[in-house]
Amino acid sequence: MSGGASAMGITLNGERREIPVGLSVAALLDHLALRADRVAIERNGEILAKSQWASTAISPDDGFEIVQLVGGG
Repeated sequence: MSGGASAMGITLNGERREIPVGLSVAALLDHLALRADRVAIERNGEILAKSQWASTAISPDDGFEIVQLVGGG
């Protein structure tokens, strides 16, 4: 392994990903370049309310399903 605790592993939509340590869920969306107004998030099997995204710290081995909402016409 390289260099201590600068990254940690999570599961994102069924795939293992390395992300920076210390992110909130809101910061994860920024890191992934996803628009907060166009996603729904499940964390460890539970829907996470948008009002909790900024205050919810990500822990190692958390599991996320992030669904992007698509508008159509």
